[in-house]
Formats: sequence, structure tokens, C-alpha cells
Amino acid sequence: MAASGPLFSWWTVGFPLASAGAIAAAAVGFTLPLVVIVGLLIGCTFAAVHHAETLAHRLGALFGSLVLALAISVIEAGLIVSMMLAGDQPELARDSIFSALLIALNGILGVCLLLGGGRHHEQSFRVSASNAFLAVLAPLSMLTLVLPSYTLSVPGPVFSTAQLVFVAVVSFVLYVLFLYVQLVRHRSDFVADHEVDPQGARPGVRASWLALLLLLIALVSVVLLAKLLAPVLEASVSAAGLPKALVGVAIALLVLLPEGLTAIKAARQNRLQTALNLTLGSVLACVGLTIPAVAITALITGQSLHLGLNEPMTVLLVTTFLTLSLTLNTGRSTVLEGIVHLAIFAAFILFTMLP
Repeated sequence: MAASGPLFSWWTVGFPLASAGAIAAAAVGFTLPLVVIVGLLIGCTFAAVHHAETLAHRLGALFGSLVLALAISVIEAGLIVSMMLAGDQPELARDSIFSALLIALNGILGVCLLLGGGRHHEQSFRVSASNAFLAVLAPLSMLTLVLPSYTLSVPGPVFSTAQLVFVAVVSFVLYVLFLYVQLVRHRSDFVADHEVDPQGARPGVRASWLALLLLLIALVSVVLLAKLLAPVLEASVSAAGLPKALVGVAIALLVLLPEGLTAIKAARQNRLQTALNLTLGSVLACVGLTIPAVAITALITGQSLHLGLNEPMTVLLVTTFLTLSLTLNTGRSTVLEGIVHLAIFAAFILFTMLP
């Protein structure tokens, strides 16, 4: 997954640094124009994709995917925790995690399958990899987002203290064990035979470290710029009379944009396995790392944590995993599977706007 063009050009360095400066200025009281926030956010997104590709060329597609997934998930968890500490927002973690799940598993994955299938007619991937992802992701999603609405110890949609601790520990342990299987025990299951690393000299050690630093700056900037954009989005949503949950959807879209673009580009290059590793790995890291982080925050601060979904969103989550069990169980994909997932994504957006 080599980055096209030079490793470092003015925009790949300039946008992350300019964004960091703008965020620092906003922190001390300067008001940033909306056009500046949007421009820097878009620039940082493309810079993050470029640096992720540089790292993937150095580390290999599997480790490169993991670096980007972990970076985005850790930053997203930090953003949710910081917003929780700023005020009592019991539904924030649930809305953020659920939006990330539906956006990645139906929106990003649907676009990958549609564009990849449209360009290459049929693409292949390892069923062993997709089954491993779903075997961990499906039960974790049900435990954390569905079960709280049906427990009896405490009126839903919340866990009791003991239940919350249990779910947080299980989420973290299962994610760590999955990484061990993916990177050590059964690494070959997650690399497709036809997806070979590009020829040519790999980036040097110094260039790779610089790419990692710029990647982290770009990702942090995307999240913080999205946070600056949130009040504008919230005011627009309120003025339009739309549900407040749409703000969480918009923020999740912005946060997942760098990883989504990288996955879509990989699918168009007939590297569907890499696209799946990015997409499924990101949401698995989101659940496995964010749930423990928000659980610890809620237990320390005494905040209520509403994790359980309502009935319509539970149906969409179950439908998503049922569909994934069919579309990712054959080892091949066409445009049909992409259209099906995009239809579920459209339903998610519609029923978020019209509950």
C-alpha cells in the first residue's frame, strides 16, 4: 500500500501543523470561521490517509491497518471521555459507538463492496478473517448495546455496577485476544494471497516515524476540529427541528472519514481484504477500547451510562449482523452485497431522522 507521489509534500505536512495551530488558537479564545474549520478538517483527512498509506508500505498492510484503527479508536474514546467529563451526557457513548458501527459496517463497507465490485466485477477475501472479526464483534455489540435494555437488576437501559465492570473487562480481554490471534497465532488468515505489497523501496525508519507523528497530529486534529464543528451542527439540527442524535452521526462520519477513504481506496485497487481489515478492525477496536474507557469514567464520576438501544435501532443492529453473516461468508463479493449494506445504512439515517 504505497503512498502515491512524494512521501511528504506541502499539504501532507502543512494541513496537520496548521490545524494544530488553529486548535491552539481556538483553545485560548480565538473564534475560527466555519470555512476555515471545514477546510482544515478536509485537508487533515486526506493528509491522514496519505500518512497511513506510508506506514502501511513500511509495516505491511496488516500492521498498517492496525495502526490506523487503533489510532482512530483511542482518539475517539478520548473524545467521548472528555465530553463526558465536561457534563452529564448519559447517552453520548451509546450514540457514538452505535453510529460508528452502522456507518462502518454498512456505509463504508457498502461503498467498498459497491465500488470494488463495479470496477473488478468480483472480489475475493478470506472467510476465516471475516468470521474471526464477526465472532468477536457480534457478541460484544449485543452485550454492550442490546442487553442493557433487558436486564432486571437496574431499570434499563443501564447496567448495574457489577454488570458494567463485567462487560468492560470482557470487551477489553476479547479485543486483546483477538489482536493476538490476528497478529501472531493466525496472522496468515488475515492476508489474502493475491494482495502483495508493492515493489520498490520502503520508507526509511526516520520517514516512517515522521509519518506516524503526522498521522497522529492529523487524526487528533480531525477529532478536535469535529468537536469545534459540533456546536454549529447542533444549532443547525435544532433550527431544522431534527433529532439531536444526528449530531452524533455527523461527528462519527467525520471521525471515520480518514479510515473510510483508505478502505475505499484499497477496495478500488482490488485489495478487499485490506479494506475489510480496516473497516471491521476499526469498529472492533471502537467497542473493545471505548466501552472500558467510558465504563471507568462513569464509575469514577458516578455518571449514569445509558448503553441500551431502543427497539428500532436494535432491529437495525441485528439486521446488520445477520446480513454480514451472509455477505461475508462466501469469500467473494459483487456489487449486490454493497447495495444491500447501503440500503441498511440508508434505513439507519432515515430512522435516526424520523424515529
